[in-house]
Formats: sequence, C-alpha cells, structure tokens
Amino acid sequence: MSKKALKSLATELDPFVAPFRVDGSRKFRLISHKTGERGGLDKSEGETIIEANRKRLSDFQEKLYAQDRWSLLLIFQGMDAAGKDSAIKSVFEGVNPQGCEVTSFKQPSNKELDHDFMWRAMVALPERGRIGIFNRSYYEECLVVRVHREQLTKQKIPAKLVTKSIWRERYQDIAAIEHYLARQGIVILKFFLNVSRAEQRERFLDRLEQPSKNWKFSMADVSERALWPRYQAAYQDMIRHTSSPHAPWIVVPSDHKWFARVVIGSSIVTALDSLNLRFPRVDKASQEEFAKVREALENEGKRKKLAGTPAKPKS
Repeated sequence: MSKKALKSLATELDPFVAPFRVDGSRKFRLISHKTGERGGLDKSEGETIIEANRKRLSDFQEKLYAQDRWSLLLIFQGMDAAGKDSAIKSVFEGVNPQGCEVTSFKQPSNKELDHDFMWRAMVALPERGRIGIFNRSYYEECLVVRVHREQLTKQKIPAKLVTKSIWRERYQDIAAIEHYLARQGIVILKFFLNVSRAEQRERFLDRLEQPSKNWKFSMADVSERALWPRYQAAYQDMIRHTSSPHAPWIVVPSDHKWFARVVIGSSIVTALDSLNLRFPRVDKASQEEFAKVREALENEGKRKKLAGTPAKPKS
C-alpha cells in the first residue's frame, strides 16, 4: 500500500478513532464519554465500514505474519454484557486463525495464584507476526479485585505489601511492563467497551427471554450490577493511570453494537497501517533459484502434455 493510500486510510477512519482514543495527553473523565454515540452514521453506513475494515484487517494480518517482526496485543475490558465476545467474533471474521489467538481470562487457578498477578498474561503474549486477543486481562486485578478486596487474600501477597497504595502500585507496574513490551515490537491497543446501565439491563433481559442465550446469564451478573458505581470509579481510575501513547485506551461507545465494531475495527486497522507492513522481498540468489525451479516445473508440464497426446494414425 502506498504512502498516499495509507494517509488516505488514516484520514478516512480518524473520525471513528481519534474521539475515543485516550493516551494520557488530556485529563480523563469517564462521564464525558457517551455510551450511545453513533459518529453521525446510520447502521447501514456502519456495516459498510465494518466490512471494509474486515478486508483491510485480513490483508494487514497476512503481511504482519509474513514480515514476522511486529506483533499486536488487543485487550478487551468491559462490564458484563458490554459485547466483548460478539465484537471479537465480528471484527475478526475472515482473519486467518493461524495468525490470531484469543485468550479468555477467567477466575485464576491455584497455579496462577502461586505466581505474580501478571504471570498468566505474560505467558499468553502473542509471538512475532501474530495477533493476540485478551478477552479480559491483567486489568481485572485493578477492577474485580479492587471492588472485591477480599480476593487479595487469595493472592498470597505478604501482608505488609498490601497497603492503601496497592492499586497505584499496580498501575505503575502495568504501565512499566506495557512500555517494555512496546519497546520489543508489541503494538498494544486496549478497548474499554463503555455500555450504559440501561443497555446492560436490556441485554440481560434478552438473555433471560431467549433460551439460546440462557447459558450466558449468571446470578453473579446481578450481584455485580449492584456494584455499578464502584466499577465505574475503578474503570475511570484505571484508564487515567494506564493510558499512554504506546498503550492507549479506546473508550468504545457500546450501546450500539454495530458502532462499537466500527470503532474497534477502525482503531486496529489504523494502528496496523502505521507499521508500513510489507511482504518480505526475496534476494537475488533466491530469485535465480526460483527461476530454475519454475523452468523445471514448466518443462515437466510440457512432457506430461506430450506424453498424453495420442499418436497420429499412419496413412
């Protein structure tokens, strides 16, 4: 893709990226980000952008895999029913699964609790040339564990280290690790799917009313919903302290799932097109070798064709 094309693409998608990108350059207030934003689009226009971004993402992913230098880490966070699963499924429709892996982080196992809180995420980082998707992540340690402070006791941290500064310390640790990963060629994008409490209620009702979605509902979802203000405060504090130019948060308006996918896809494509990804060039010696192989294969085809030609009858 030419520089002109890249510039054109960035300009085209900027209205669906820049307003929602939080990189620490300005003060962040979660209440300022509207959950029902649609970017001036209707749904049909949004679907057109989503499909175009799928094709672009597929093309970039092939080059990312072939070049084998950069990797991409995508982190998805949000309240229950914010649309994380469906967004991942939609945005990555058509992407080669060989170069992409989704890791879902649920309640830590005993083995994971015997390590530091970042350990299980670090062993799941994407290899060079690949896309790693974290459905929830190490940020749960500043969200669920903060809201349910009793969970800290399960982490076997020495008591004298569990101070009132522990959350600020975790933000500092996460920021330092993300800076290190960025220096190693891991491009990090973090998506907070910002859904309203009213929309979450409608999605919970939908899960209860449709038998095919009953499995998605848990009574724990209701108890967590009752803690909504505490979670919103935790998200705001977390985003404020862990946003940076090399690991920005994208605060995604998620009341309209289709627009959330416009923002997510546009953010990913814009990040990838800035890497100037290319298919590796073959050196001269290899090209000469390829020419010989091609000639041999073509001659093989000619011989087979001649062998299959029936002999002319004698006069």
